[in-house]
Amino acid sequence: MNEAQIISWVRKMTLSHNALLQARRAAALPRGLVSAFPVFAVRAENSELWDIDGGRFIDFAGGIAVLNTGHRHPAVVAAVQAQLAAYTHTAFQVVPYEPYVALCERLNELAPFSGDAKTILFSTGAEAVENAVKIARAHTRRTDVIAFTGAFHGRTLLASALTGKIAPYKKKFGPMPSGVWHVPFPVPQHDVSVADALDAIDRLFRADVDPTNVAAIIIEPVQGEGGFHPAPVELLTSLRRICDEYAIVLIVDEVQTGFGRTGKMFGVEHSGVEPDVITIAKSLAGGFPLSGVVGRSDIMDAPEPGGLGGTYAGSPIACAAALAVLDVIDKEKLLERANTIGTVARGELTRIAQRNDVVPIGYVRGPGAMVAFDVLKARGADDPDADATKRVIQAALKSVLILLACGVHANTIRLLMPLTIPDAILAEGLAKLENALTAAR
Repeated sequence: MNEAQIISWVRKMTLSHNALLQARRAAALPRGLVSAFPVFAVRAENSELWDIDGGRFIDFAGGIAVLNTGHRHPAVVAAVQAQLAAYTHTAFQVVPYEPYVALCERLNELAPFSGDAKTILFSTGAEAVENAVKIARAHTRRTDVIAFTGAFHGRTLLASALTGKIAPYKKKFGPMPSGVWHVPFPVPQHDVSVADALDAIDRLFRADVDPTNVAAIIIEPVQGEGGFHPAPVELLTSLRRICDEYAIVLIVDEVQTGFGRTGKMFGVEHSGVEPDVITIAKSLAGGFPLSGVVGRSDIMDAPEPGGLGGTYAGSPIACAAALAVLDVIDKEKLLERANTIGTVARGELTRIAQRNDVVPIGYVRGPGAMVAFDVLKARGADDPDADATKRVIQAALKSVLILLACGVHANTIRLLMPLTIPDAILAEGLAKLENALTAAR
């Protein structure tokens, strides 16, 4: 054997670095923390990443919608490096700093509602949601919150209560905080209409909770973990009317839909409905932990001084990254790019759905580049196939494509490629997806 053959043989006879790290992971971490794939990243660039064994992958997950501007965008990296050279932490509540203020000013200008806005920054999406509820309660002097089935709002205790799915988010975690109510989210293929949702709210007000005790209604403009189902305009319009009638705060959770993913800066802008408060996170800071609450000034000023904040909230590093992200979205026209990517992806998926030699798929949907489809047991039917969905995900990984599933029936595959993905890699990734749908049949 020559040297290359010997090296290849040795590699085959030895555990991979991924396998060794997986064994270490299993011994050191609790089973409640799940990783979708047994590959460990060592490098990433835009829409590609490489694992510790040298494998190259096309990333259609984007760190769960965090990387709209791609892995390690040069402008974001440069901004972070400059901030690192200045200072890394002071705690804004102790010694404030300009990047925090500058970012809030820009977010206030982008707020998807009329009138004056104010912003406060945090670290995670769940933290933003929790604080949005605190702000709504302080403003209204009320306690209860209405959310939707299928919703995902985070993993902290209140955010888990707001989330509309038991397993795995609530299972074994004991009683959830009180005062949280769920109504059905309209999904045509699940036989739930807007009328059903509104009737449920009406019944709720008549049977379980006085609307004068409701502080907020919270909704995602496109459900994320729930299956990438857009909230119908009719529903959002009706919620705005209900909130106005009863002086309830309308919170729109833009954690996954914000910053260009849907082809608008914020997903709710597709409806023309103005919320009172939005929660933001994920793609705000290009991979750095940062979240926030943006709301109407009078609502945001309701909590007492010192009632809001956090030690790491609004990290100067993350603020610098976020300011660069907003520049990139503008300069590289990523809103338009999201619509282009979405048109290509939906077109390819619609074509693939017509094939007889692939796993049956249907209900291709989603605004902008927030695209998803369902894996079904039979072509033209509605029955979900979670097992086939798992096979597609695994077949895609073998083809070096990273995909994520979601949905209340675990049969939805969502596409979250960076909005900066080159056309050639987008085409390559969609071709690999088609191959996976064939291989999983």
